[in-house]
Amino acid sequence: MYKYTIARQLASKRVITNRGDEVGRLSDVIVAEVGGDIEYLVVEVDRNSRLLSKLGKVDKLIEVPYSAVTAVSDVFIVDERELIEDVAHAAKE
Repeated sequence: MYKYTIARQLASKRVITNRGDEVGRLSDVIVAEVGGDIEYLVVEVDRNSRLLSKLGKVDKLIEVPYSAVTAVSDVFIVDERELIEDVAHAAKE
């Protein structure tokens, strides 16, 4: 029950960069099978985000590495530089 409560608290939290730009809303998390650590946040991209111009064309959902998360409260705050690098790297693959 405790894990379910935590998951409900995380559902649909906003994700913003450390510069205040809107990224989108948390859709899901990807967890390591061994150890149970969060590896990625699956974020539904806000189509009105100014960050999209920096990222170029992206899918409706992006995976944000958990290592990019710098703070969690009412929102997830992610390092913009690391987010841009990771999304650009994923687009090349």
